[in-house]
Amino acid sequence: MWAFAGLAVRRTRVPSTIKPMALKGRSPGVPGYVPQPFRTLLLGACLLAHAVAAPPQFSLTDTAGRTHTPADWAGKRAVVLLFVSTDCPLSNRYVPEFNRIESAYTARGVAFYAVQGDATVAEDEVRRHVKEFGYTFPYLFDPTESLAAFTGATATPEAAVLSPRGDMLYLGRIDNRLEEFGKERVQVTEFDLREALDAVLAGKPVPHPRTKALGCAITRKK
Repeated sequence: MWAFAGLAVRRTRVPSTIKPMALKGRSPGVPGYVPQPFRTLLLGACLLAHAVAAPPQFSLTDTAGRTHTPADWAGKRAVVLLFVSTDCPLSNRYVPEFNRIESAYTARGVAFYAVQGDATVAEDEVRRHVKEFGYTFPYLFDPTESLAAFTGATATPEAAVLSPRGDMLYLGRIDNRLEEFGKERVQVTEFDLREALDAVLAGKPVPHPRTKALGCAITRKK
């Protein structure tokens, strides 16, 4: 089953702790006067502080039997979650590119994890799949799809780039290989995940923080 990756956009309300009078314009020289530029910066800072996502809480095992928690992200410059599945042809064709990206960015402080996007597949089957396709980084079992729920990922393959604190920096496709369902480009021209990582490592905003991921739907247990 094919699906588009979606993004739920929430409206952020101004925290009630911001006092209206502290933001109102007063005449210069009057106690409490706050110039317009500083009022704007203050409001923006408050909204940004309330928009930062809380770090995900999880303890997940990979196919090698190792346990992973958010504590593993400490000291990393970015974290990449690659949502994949054993029976998605497009996801499987991307494995060599996954490994190339991981090889290029791990030394620069980026942590990589594959996340099983179909919770109904038996663990032994997943282990055989990981060995057969040669994943070079941890492949996580996530029976409750906690990471998909946290990031909003809906398809495989789909990439999420997070800060070590869990802030969402990028969510979407790996590149533009898939032009439309059933039609792949001969030559990839847009490398969205690499572009996002380059921006994060350079301390710049990600140019396109959300892109549509085409692929197989993430399957959750009922």
